[in-house]
Amino acid sequence: MVANIADLFEHAADLFPERLAVACGDREVTFGQLEERANRLAHHLAEHGVSPGSHVGVYARNRVEFMETLLAAYKCRAVPVNVNYRYVENELRYLFHDADLVALVHDRRYADRVAAVLPDVPNITSVVVMPDESDADFVRYGGVAYDDALAAASPGRDFGPRSGEDIYMLYTGGTTGYPKGVIWRHEDVWRVLGGGIDFMSGIPLEDEWAQSKRGQEMGGMVRLCLAPLMHGNAQWAGLAALFAGDTVVLMPKFDAHEIWRTIQRRNVNVVVLIGDAMARPLIEAYAEGGYDASTLVAISSSASLFSPIVKDQYVDAFPNVVITDSIGSSETGFAGIGFVSADTEKSEGPRVYPGPMTIVIDEETRRPAAPGVVGRLARGGHVPLGYYKDPAKTADLFVEIDGVRYSTPGDFARLEADGTITLLGRGNTCVNTGGEKVFPEEVEGALKSYPDVFDAIVIGVPDERMGQRVGAIVQPRTGRTPDLARLEAHVRDQLAGYKVPRSVWLVDQITRTPSGKADYRWAHRYAEEHASDVI
Repeated sequence: MVANIADLFEHAADLFPERLAVACGDREVTFGQLEERANRLAHHLAEHGVSPGSHVGVYARNRVEFMETLLAAYKCRAVPVNVNYRYVENELRYLFHDADLVALVHDRRYADRVAAVLPDVPNITSVVVMPDESDADFVRYGGVAYDDALAAASPGRDFGPRSGEDIYMLYTGGTTGYPKGVIWRHEDVWRVLGGGIDFMSGIPLEDEWAQSKRGQEMGGMVRLCLAPLMHGNAQWAGLAALFAGDTVVLMPKFDAHEIWRTIQRRNVNVVVLIGDAMARPLIEAYAEGGYDASTLVAISSSASLFSPIVKDQYVDAFPNVVITDSIGSSETGFAGIGFVSADTEKSEGPRVYPGPMTIVIDEETRRPAAPGVVGRLARGGHVPLGYYKDPAKTADLFVEIDGVRYSTPGDFARLEADGTITLLGRGNTCVNTGGEKVFPEEVEGALKSYPDVFDAIVIGVPDERMGQRVGAIVQPRTGRTPDLARLEAHVRDQLAGYKVPRSVWLVDQITRTPSGKADYRWAHRYAEEHASDVI
């Protein structure tokens, strides 16, 4: 069994050539068209210096061609590398160098940035440019128009055998430091993120054709992936859907009302999103009325925490829809899932049923933690190989217990008496105030449950006496100004006193990453630059 990403897609393409594969805005391709176009791009890349193991940067917003590029790279056994479209020139230089790119596929709108960076990255010898509304010059650095590249290349599938040992890489992080490339074997990442294993039982699929065969029996669903494809959440929601013959719907940009119009127009069955940053504006747009969401059967949030107030909004609006809150990371894959309902017990963070080989490690004993003990979330079994070109961080990522290798990316969690796990937050964002640990997500959830608050990010602020004090950057709802005394009382009613923010900044707009995660680097920088503006 190969268990290779390209092979898994090709099995579905052979079964459903006429079925709609990917739609973004008004652009759409069938499985057959996606297969042919990815083959053409793969041949173009191979003819221009991309060989098995080569790294190909993908620098684009959501679009059909992004998915074509991912598949094209896998088809010729290359490694696509996600590039954050918000990066400025210095960040692009870092990533292009660190990832050892030899080719780049990018939106035309980024041509000026690419032109400024390429002279410093001589290893990039091939550039393909996707069309958009921009007229920026890409000929100056030898860029080839995407459609021209495809037109001149073969549509055939003649790439030779592949392997489950081929490499998948995802650059992750960047909210608290430089991004890191997490490297996986294809088979391992398929098992933990691509549907190659039953998430709850841990039973692996019997073979690499199981998903496409099931899609043949089920008839296919329509899945809307709201995150940018440069994020692992959307990549694997999309790839897993394609393996099963489902239709993937992408949004060119996040517009809450346009998303509901798309759900209605495309008869979407499943929505995959990332936490409150996407979920809250989406549910509030729905509450304004006028949308038919009757085709929805499931809404799934992962990679960022769902606050209790937003969970309640979804349960009230969609009582017959399965709503799930799952945990995991680029370094662990799926680690657990929780089912949200009206009677869900309130807790400090998402409370989930752990996935296969998911445990909490007691930091003192370095053994599996007892119920009630806060430790590090860890996952064994199918785990990544480590961080690209960083043996020190790779060594820190893994721990071995009783002969089993576990990946421990830094999430704090607690095993509960009933066997569930409560995720508390990332260790590198934890606030240590007078020796007490405060997990930002819990405080953020309390702040966002106040009626006048729309969004919040919580950070640790230097404090001479306590080491750190809890600080909060708060975005009020439009047209409202929170009464800070009442806001403090509201939070104090929900949380212990040491968790209540001592420093508060009110801002018009909180900056988040494109995937909706809290940008803690921005938050710390804002707090430092506006120290005199604290309330």
